Amino acid sequence: MIDVVMPQMGESIVEGTLTRWLKKPGERVERDEPLFEISTDKVDTEIPSPTAGVLSEVLVEAGKTVAINTVVARISDGAAAPAPAPVAAADPAPAPPAPVAPVAVAAPAPTPPAPVQPPAPAPVAVAAETQGPLSPLVRKMARENNVDLGTVSGSGVGGRITKQDVEAHLSGSVPQAATTPVAAPPPAPVSVPPPARSEAAKVRVEPLSTMRQKIAEHMVMSKRVSAHVTTVHKVDMTKVAKLRAKQKDEFQARYGFGLTFLPFVVSAACQAIRSFPLLNASIDGTNILFHNDINIGIAVALENGLIVPVISAADEKNVVGLQRSIVDLAARARSRQLKPNEVTGGTFSITNFGSFGSIFATPVINQPQVAILGVGAVEKVPVVIDDAIAIRSVAHLALTFDHRLIDGALADQFCQKVKQVLEGWSESVL
Repeated sequence: MIDVVMPQMGESIVEGTLTRWLKKPGERVERDEPLFEISTDKVDTEIPSPTAGVLSEVLVEAGKTVAINTVVARISDGAAAPAPAPVAAADPAPAPPAPVAPVAVAAPAPTPPAPVQPPAPAPVAVAAETQGPLSPLVRKMARENNVDLGTVSGSGVGGRITKQDVEAHLSGSVPQAATTPVAAPPPAPVSVPPPARSEAAKVRVEPLSTMRQKIAEHMVMSKRVSAHVTTVHKVDMTKVAKLRAKQKDEFQARYGFGLTFLPFVVSAACQAIRSFPLLNASIDGTNILFHNDINIGIAVALENGLIVPVISAADEKNVVGLQRSIVDLAARARSRQLKPNEVTGGTFSITNFGSFGSIFATPVINQPQVAILGVGAVEKVPVVIDDAIAIRSVAHLALTFDHRLIDGALADQFCQKVKQVLEGWSESVL
């Protein structure tokens, strides 16, 4: 019997909502075949079966939110497959009482309508269920804002109503929401405390989203765990900039996506990690864990937060492969389609704040890693070369490192290696 668990969809994710089962108990499932769907604050995705066999037991029903690593089902080997057959055969046995059923139905027939009429909330609940399972956050927002979820269209997996759906509904139907409970709530506050209204105009209270809370917890934890130090190095990106300008149109036409500066930096960082493997390590108590794989996490900005999907074995990819991975991961991160193994296992992270115009910043380490490299905007600036002023394409690289393990000298040597690779770039990408 194999346990199926709720996977961790990112370093800061601690729970997920099981939105739909794709298999029923007693059905056979193949290894890596989609078994169920989950939703977290960052990712909606299908979870594959860890093994082939028969889904013998479902422990968490659709719509429930549970912590990561919670056992949600159990799969037995194929030997259990014939078991359902006898159950199906046994069903015909109760068939004879069929004639009695009409007699019994005639009497209770009037009874069902009576209970159905009193509970007004029943139709709302049914309408909500047609929109898919609801997360605790959505239920809370609906309760606090008096939203009838039966009137909200769901855009999530299986028609599930998301936080964004409720927010969109509120922004587009505030007047109606206020008119519905006109019975008592609105008039009372308006007439009793006029000062309260003027105060309310100065401050708008909104609870932190679950994603925002988890990011906050992860960042505070990182600052508490690691001794953060940042070193900044200026890099002449002229050779890379000229190569990119020369080949970007042909690159776009050939591969279907644009060529940015980021894959060059990722490639240079991988080469530097080979020379200084301590930057690719992590700390476990009083031990150092040296990771043999170079898995680069790339920070991706989302609408209301961020996530760091991982390029596994990044050192084995060329610039084209790295650019393809960056584009693919970023697109699926924003459409909430990342898989569990694509948001875990990172050994070193890179954040490209230069894409938003920032020159340099001091990024926070993504635990349990010991370093993160920030890439500033590439700008043309006047510089002095051989006592002459020249225009060069320059960027600032900011390396934040864990001073418990890495000293300034090693951090600077690492940055100098990245700088050397980028300033001496001669390899064509086509």
